[in-house]
Amino acid sequence: MKYSRVVVKIGSNVLATEEGLPDETHIAHLVEQIAALRNCGLQVLLVSSGAVASARGRVQLADGTDQVTRRQVLAAVGQIQLLQLYHRLFEQQGITIAQVLVTKDDFRDRNHYFNIKNCFSGLLQHHILPIINENDVVSVTELMFTDNDELAGLVASMMDADALLILSNVEGIYTGHPQHPESRLIEEVSAEMNLSRFISTEKSGFGRGGMLTKTNIARRVAQLGIGVHIVNGKRPHILTDVLLQNLHRGTYFKPHKKVSGIKKRIAHSRDFAKGKVFLNQGAVDAITSERAISLLPVGVTHIEGQFEKGDLVQIYNPQGELIGVGVAQYGAEKAKERIGKKGQKPLVHYDYLFIE
Repeated sequence: MKYSRVVVKIGSNVLATEEGLPDETHIAHLVEQIAALRNCGLQVLLVSSGAVASARGRVQLADGTDQVTRRQVLAAVGQIQLLQLYHRLFEQQGITIAQVLVTKDDFRDRNHYFNIKNCFSGLLQHHILPIINENDVVSVTELMFTDNDELAGLVASMMDADALLILSNVEGIYTGHPQHPESRLIEEVSAEMNLSRFISTEKSGFGRGGMLTKTNIARRVAQLGIGVHIVNGKRPHILTDVLLQNLHRGTYFKPHKKVSGIKKRIAHSRDFAKGKVFLNQGAVDAITSERAISLLPVGVTHIEGQFEKGDLVQIYNPQGELIGVGVAQYGAEKAKERIGKKGQKPLVHYDYLFIE
């Protein structure tokens, strides 16, 4: 596998000691590896957790402080500590870094989306390493990413990366609990594999996510044509082993056929849809086939929500299961008038239709 642009996501558990404090020795080792990647010509975007963990032991919060305020305070203090550490370590490698803090809302608005993409492109063009994190100070409740795995997936799709590396504190995905002697590592995941019976819903020690989140994100990113490696970030030389030595480590999600940049953005924007479109089985069979087929009103059974031309709509099969998302070519009122009718303009054109 030959990569030219990669996104590396480092989880809190990888950056922290068992006590939850920053593991400066290991962080320095990761920085050295990223420097080695760049010296070999790879463009790297780093999505780093660890801000909240960096503030532990430095801030004494009053008893009774609510969880939202607690996270905001720790993130505000810890982000400075984390970036100071990164700045010092990367400066020793001759690398200039830039901090980019984002919220989920930034990916909802088209102008914000392309502003962020332009920022990342400019930083890479000038050989500056972007260090990206969620802005936990303002990201609360519905504005929050599931965790930084979701953010990393969005960045990888936005920047048309060749690969996404998710650094966890386990080797990858196992057929059972990683500590069970009969469990074995699943080395490669194809589109057809069902992993649901293997994945634990247990959360990571210091982060918000877990292996279930990582698996869901990895599948979605691989579906967009980007290979995903879930690996043990505590393992020495893990980045250079995978990306430079081409050694097999962890669990690899094989990429599907590449899709357009427009469809990549649509794929990660389903939570921002304004309406729901329900189809009959014939329409489902048509748009999920290998052929390039647009979504026509004749296959629609009913519509929910109010949307205008250009808004995103979620697409459901007769069983009520979400199967895709797309950009409406006209509004909900006109769409309702055309339900079940032949010879009508597509409700969602194929170029703006993403099937999961």
